[in-house]
Amino acid sequence: MLESRKAFLVNAVLNYFSQLHPITSGFIQKIEENVEPILIMKNKHILSPIDNNNSIFFVVSGLVRGFIKDERKEITTWISAGNEFVGAIQYPGTSPKPSIEYLQALANSELVAIPYLLINELYADYQETNIIWRKILEIQYHAASERSMLARIPSAERRYEKFKELNPFDISMVPLRYLATYLGMRLETLSRIRSKLVRRLI
Repeated sequence: MLESRKAFLVNAVLNYFSQLHPITSGFIQKIEENVEPILIMKNKHILSPIDNNNSIFFVVSGLVRGFIKDERKEITTWISAGNEFVGAIQYPGTSPKPSIEYLQALANSELVAIPYLLINELYADYQETNIIWRKILEIQYHAASERSMLARIPSAERRYEKFKELNPFDISMVPLRYLATYLGMRLETLSRIRSKLVRRLI
């Protein structure tokens, strides 16, 4: 990856932070020196249970999903189209260890890895970290609440319509088999719903 592109990705994270709260020069320098911009090609894993779950990721561009495996079946747990933080399941306050969750790029994706150890150092040294991360947690909690609400809608068609309403990105980028498991329905059911909605528009 070109140095200019790496700088762009790091600046994307800094801009995100600065929109939440003003950041100091020391905070900026700490981020610039310790985060890792990465490019993940389509269908490649960003993280899996064989990896040490020691970083959170800011998705600058692309499309990323989280999923778990249950009896060899993949179940998508979330989908991100960028400009947000993603990571695998980790209990707060514990040492980094492998997670049961996988992170996978569904398109060529640019991310910035931010180690949890770095976040702890930022908490200790820069007061703005407390405000920034509280706001990030609020955003994450809101997104988790929306996913929880979505999962409880009994109608498969309404779940699909609500997903489209909550996610402004082009959902045609998400392979149907992954979207079906995310919405808790069979692939055949999702295909039938999509065909029905298309016929309504004709």
